[in-house]
Amino acid sequence: MGRRRDKTREEQLEGVNLLGLTPRRVAEWEEADGRLVLLRPYPDSVGLKGALDRFFHRMSASRIRLDEIGAFAWLHFDGDRTVAEVGELLRAEFGDQVEPAEERLGHFVWVMRKEGFLIYPDWDDGP
Repeated sequence: MGRRRDKTREEQLEGVNLLGLTPRRVAEWEEADGRLVLLRPYPDSVGLKGALDRFFHRMSASRIRLDEIGAFAWLHFDGDRTVAEVGELLRAEFGDQVEPAEERLGHFVWVMRKEGFLIYPDWDDGP
């Protein structure tokens, strides 16, 4: 008989309604020329993975400029509001301009988490 493989955290997360999660910012940011600019966190992994992470960090943009909608969402990901709540705030602020809000916000959160700018406190190890 084969050994049963435990699901990874990412596989467990696939079945979760992301609208109910509360992302929290973990990256630094600043305002430059009236725009919000995220500063890519420096990788803290070790070993071969750490070497690869540091290499790719040097090869990628270290500063990410957000548009008005992304900046608004970013500022509201404080670990207290769910993705759905931030979606409602976006609708109240920007109206039809953000539609389809859940789809856009879901993609934004996915990218920000993948790039290390956000974490899900109940799922990710973070500072």
